[in-house]
Amino acid sequence: MRKKATLTFADAIKRKGPRAVGAMVKPVGATCNLDCTYCYYLDKARLAPKAHAAEVMSDELLERFVKQYIEANQVPVVSFCWHGGEPLLAGREFYRKAVEFQKMYRGEKRIENSIQTNGTLLTDEWARFFAEEEFLVGVSIDGPREVHDANRRDRAGKSTFDRVRGGIERLKEQGAEFNTLSAVGAASEGRGREIYRFLKGIGSRFMQFLPVVEHVKRIEGWPREVIVEPGDPEAHRAEWSVGADAYGRFLNDVFDEWVTGDVGSYFVQMFDATLAGWCGVRPGLCAFCETCGDALAVEHNGDVYACDHFVYPEYRRGNIATGELRTMAGSGEQFRFGLEKRNALPTECLRCGYLHLCRGECPKHRFVPSERNPEERVNALCGGLRAFYRHSEPYMLKMRELLEAGEPAALVIPWARQRMGLF
Repeated sequence: MRKKATLTFADAIKRKGPRAVGAMVKPVGATCNLDCTYCYYLDKARLAPKAHAAEVMSDELLERFVKQYIEANQVPVVSFCWHGGEPLLAGREFYRKAVEFQKMYRGEKRIENSIQTNGTLLTDEWARFFAEEEFLVGVSIDGPREVHDANRRDRAGKSTFDRVRGGIERLKEQGAEFNTLSAVGAASEGRGREIYRFLKGIGSRFMQFLPVVEHVKRIEGWPREVIVEPGDPEAHRAEWSVGADAYGRFLNDVFDEWVTGDVGSYFVQMFDATLAGWCGVRPGLCAFCETCGDALAVEHNGDVYACDHFVYPEYRRGNIATGELRTMAGSGEQFRFGLEKRNALPTECLRCGYLHLCRGECPKHRFVPSERNPEERVNALCGGLRAFYRHSEPYMLKMRELLEAGEPAALVIPWARQRMGLF
């Protein structure tokens, strides 16, 4: 039976219990020195330039945000996530002030910082700053030169690959902690093993693979098709998007390489989230949680939105210059937004044996009409996700067995090699 407006006991506990609020803060909004083909955020700036002016969050707003964000979190560790656009365009002085404000308002809480950058502006000075202040630096790099440059070019259309590689080397030289985020689009199809080995080769031990599935349409006056909401009747799937089957093969190829040699030494966010699901533990990735709504987006002008993927007027929750972040995070509309992830699941999802792992994935990808009921929408990546879950299941269950016995998950490696006939 399909759930509608369901409120569980766990929901009630979450509603009344200590709140952990996440926020992706964009100190320069959509401003960026690159022109990546698949950047949904940059296209929002093109369509509404006045709402995303090339400005830096003011010192006053920065202080208000830091103070409100720490107060909104009723947990001992508060994690700040700086994003963009390209957040390094705010300048090092901006982040020095952010750290000062954090120390001013943290009280007994511990502060963590992470920042997601395209890597092209990383200098020795930036790298030393991140090392000294213990920032975790996420670097966007899609793979080897050909894969990376397929979509990640600068505004002059030039390659960014060497600049990104140079930035990573500076982080390593200065001892700054980093991980990698790789978009998986059409340019990545059939190259899972190659990309995984490349990332290992440049020193990445923690990897995120983000599927690119967007819709575009032609708008008069713009030089290329722009990204729009999938519900737009004039839109079509972008040619650089990854197909569901190709995404599943990509994950399976990376998984086979990882499970037969790298468990415990290299970490892939998708695999960690899947194992968490098999173990009944909350995954560290909101897309695979039963409900969402815990990760707001904060713009450079103080506007707050329900989620980074839903920066549209109807999802605006307020502005930190005139309201309180904790009130926005705890509002009824934000709570209902989070519940909708589960309560709007199509019937075929509720009947799926992998629902406890997928949870319908991110709602932004739910735009394909269901075969059972065309009025319902299923996730565009459903087939690929099922293929990955089916393929990885025996190995995930073996790792769960090892963990329950108090053994390290890495002991799955010889078992996996034997099962795959690699001995």
